[in-house]
Amino acid sequence: MRVVVVGSINQDVVAHVERIPSPGETVLASSMLRSGGGKGANQAVAARRAGGAEVAFVGAVGVDVEGTQLRRALEHDGIDVAGLAQLEGPSGIALISVDSQAENAIVVIPGANGRIISLSDSQRTVVAEAGVLLTQLEIPLSLVAEAAAGRRADAWHVLNAAPASPLASEGVELRGFVDVLIVNEHEALDVSGTDHVAEAVAVLSARVPALVVTLGGAGSIVVCGGERVDIRSFPVEAVDTTGAGDTFCGVFAATLAASGRAPDSVDVSLLAAAARAGAAAAALAVTRLGAQDAVPSAADVAALLIEGASS
Repeated sequence: MRVVVVGSINQDVVAHVERIPSPGETVLASSMLRSGGGKGANQAVAARRAGGAEVAFVGAVGVDVEGTQLRRALEHDGIDVAGLAQLEGPSGIALISVDSQAENAIVVIPGANGRIISLSDSQRTVVAEAGVLLTQLEIPLSLVAEAAAGRRADAWHVLNAAPASPLASEGVELRGFVDVLIVNEHEALDVSGTDHVAEAVAVLSARVPALVVTLGGAGSIVVCGGERVDIRSFPVEAVDTTGAGDTFCGVFAATLAASGRAPDSVDVSLLAAAARAGAAAAALAVTRLGAQDAVPSAADVAALLIEGASS
């Protein structure tokens, strides 16, 4: 199965600081890193590099130098960019501060990501080839809904509701088009409108066929068909958590694709296996700097899964 990611692509500008500045405060950075980013592109790289899937990316860059570099980086990873449009104006930019505890603060300037309001005919063709469609919410909700509606009847739609946003707004309803919803604990609270993770899990698992809630170092929760599996984390020394959730999502989608199974045959054991693989890839990613630069290889992920199974 092919994984098709419809989403954002940005140029990341990462400053490493001792601590995230407070409002009105200036801090000095110890270093700066420029690399490919954007939730959609990060997930595409993870699905391809760490998950070993055949991957196509659908999105938009600008007519600037960053757009050219971002396209070339995806091509270098063997990702099909036939669905990557080039629009007038700048590409997306993300300004990221990473502190000494590996926590981050991110400001995203959408650029071309916010100017693509509907899929082109060629992009619809790419979406229709998906065995697994993976989306996020750094692009307009209407675009996500269009992609979900345009996939094959037997194709998965995995939605990473990040940044957190209601699954229905401005006349757009996503809930009926989602097979698996992935959120972190903060997004779970926001999307569900509740104050506690346990409540959020109950609310969201009633809205979608399958739910995954990632909990950082505490692991993740998988719920499907009334069954729940708690996935433990892989202990590591984190240096940069930027893109860790994206790595999880990309490998999760790649694992579904590798199973060859359709959404109507899903069970909690398959989703738990996908979550374990995603967790292993994310654990390796946080030990390295950057987002796409930090995505590990499929061999490294497999080795950590074997090590984790024997410990």
